Amino acid sequence: MARVLVTGAAGFIGYSLSEVLLARGDKVVGLDNLNGYYDVALKHARLERLRAHGNSFRFAHIDLSDRAAVDAVFSEHDFDGVVNLAAQAGVRHSLTHPHVYIESNVQGFLHILEACRHHEVGHLVYASSSSVYGANRKAPFSVRDSVDHPLSLYAATKKANELMAHSYSDLYGLPTTGLRFFTVYGPWGRPDMALFLFADAILSDKPIKVFNHGDMERDFTYVADIVDGVVRVLDHPPTPGAAPAHPGPKQEPLRVDNNGHGRPVKLLRMVELLEDALGRKAQKEMLPMQPGDVRSTNADIDAIQQAVGYAPKTPFEEGVVHFTEWYRSYHGR
Repeated sequence: MARVLVTGAAGFIGYSLSEVLLARGDKVVGLDNLNGYYDVALKHARLERLRAHGNSFRFAHIDLSDRAAVDAVFSEHDFDGVVNLAAQAGVRHSLTHPHVYIESNVQGFLHILEACRHHEVGHLVYASSSSVYGANRKAPFSVRDSVDHPLSLYAATKKANELMAHSYSDLYGLPTTGLRFFTVYGPWGRPDMALFLFADAILSDKPIKVFNHGDMERDFTYVADIVDGVVRVLDHPPTPGAAPAHPGPKQEPLRVDNNGHGRPVKLLRMVELLEDALGRKAQKEMLPMQPGDVRSTNADIDAIQQAVGYAPKTPFEEGVVHFTEWYRSYHGR
């Protein structure tokens, strides 16, 4: 049994991770600010399911930018591990609301790092993103590739998180692992993601927005596979010298890994599979590429496979069916 803090516990991945940790007997404290970036009712519905686990789950309604509140949570509990998933998400949203990304993703992450340092937490796992690869044209994306060309402020904040964690591992010996998530989807997913948006539009007889005229592909990764990667990593804190691409002379206890599927799916193929699962045809509105977007993502997962035995199991064709079944059930459609 472990005591784990999961920030962003009312979010998509945070909720799914908390369910798995609770099911195996861990004690979970879930932290979330319940912001209105998307439907708060969905977040409350996830929390209700976590509260059904009784005293094994406790919830703290806190914003990471509130340093005193974060410190109070760490002072009240003795955490074996921390999984920081709380962040302001969304590439396009960062173009119009930049300040909240710094407050949540940078300032908030600093408060987590400081709390982990002062309370001697055994392992900090934190969410990075495939967005850090930015303008990278080499495929598949490897953790050894340069990530110095972010195409959005969101991506820049995630790169900043990796650098901040690196410095804390170096200065204070704090074990940290960053996971670059690749297009997570599945039941209880985020309404701002393509699969959710497309399902809603198709069932409402509205056109779907197909960017770059359909010439896009994403490394869609089923949420249960993502969570399996997080749990495996959480249970195996990095040892000094663990980083596969560490260029420096020192040997800090840190890693950065891709957490993806390694099998990109073309956007129009995704639409076809969604149409099949829903039994409805989509109306397509073909549009140009949006600022901050990339044409393709593709994860090289060799490093995380070798480190912790991670191996995604859910084909996209199967995952789409699971998602649509949940979507219809949740929305009564």
